[in-house]
Amino acid sequence: MKISVVTASFNSAATIEETLRSVNAQTHPDIEHIVVDGASRDATMEIVRSVGERVAVAVSEPDRGIYDAMNKGLALATGDVVGFLNSDDVYARPDALALLAAAIERDGADAAYGDLVFVPEDDTSRVVRYWRSRPYEPGLCARGWMPAHPTFYVKTEMYRRHGVFDLDYRYAADFEICLRLLDVGRIRASYVPQTLVRMRMGGHSTGSVRAIARSNVESARACRKHGLPGGPLFIARKLSRKVPELLRRPREA
Repeated sequence: MKISVVTASFNSAATIEETLRSVNAQTHPDIEHIVVDGASRDATMEIVRSVGERVAVAVSEPDRGIYDAMNKGLALATGDVVGFLNSDDVYARPDALALLAAAIERDGADAAYGDLVFVPEDDTSRVVRYWRSRPYEPGLCARGWMPAHPTFYVKTEMYRRHGVFDLDYRYAADFEICLRLLDVGRIRASYVPQTLVRMRMGGHSTGSVRAIARSNVESARACRKHGLPGGPLFIARKLSRKVPELLRRPREA
């Protein structure tokens, strides 16, 4: 199984080396690493060229934001399965992609996902918040749940069938596409109960209270777009799911 890993970056010189090295260290043998950079003005692309041992394609040009970069990566991907590892995130273990590939093959699934931990920007070894996923059941996304998107690896054919990221959603296009694939498209997904990614705090949709609020409002709008309830109860459920993430500790801790 060939896996395409898409990394979106912009002025990421401070973190992208760690991201690249975590891809280099993956034990899965067939990886196509695609870097889509938004015309960085720092040393990002120099680091990609010097450290990215598994980088097959690297482009650097202006884009319309992270989800536009992800769509460019999807268009370039030639793997059987594709996922996204942003330029400030790292895999939590060297067999992360191998575990995802094994789950898809074992279960005959269209996608697989696992758990994620949030870490401080300056210390990826310290866990601040633990996003424990769960086996998928129809309707979960419509009730405010979603798999941890940086761990969500999907057969490329599913994107061709169901579409790519909707750029009308600036903060919650990841939720909308999970909703579209899982609840609307009813693709088959397998859950890997392991921590697969370490994600730095301060990202696109979690970097401020304002960003979190906009993400939740957009998520509700995504539900209504697909004919599903997206009122105040949905937002309350979505916000309430974050509280246990602050209290739990990863299984491996």
